[in-house]
Amino acid sequence: MKKSYKIEVDCANCANKMEEAAKKTEGVKDAVVNFMALKMNVEFEEGVDYKAVMQNVLKNCKKVEDDCEIFL
Repeated sequence: MKKSYKIEVDCANCANKMEEAAKKTEGVKDAVVNFMALKMNVEFEEGVDYKAVMQNVLKNCKKVEDDCEIFL
């Protein structure tokens, strides 16, 4: 399953950090952050609870960029 989320981030480098953190989150198959569009596209592993996975993605992103936001 793929879903798209609106994000808030200050710079392209921060967006790259968010993308890497999202990709390393368990349950995420792939993630792409588009800084210009302020969007994060996430592809989830089969059979996962995507809402719970996205809570973990947000936590992991906050670790690398504490003022970022993902609108779940």
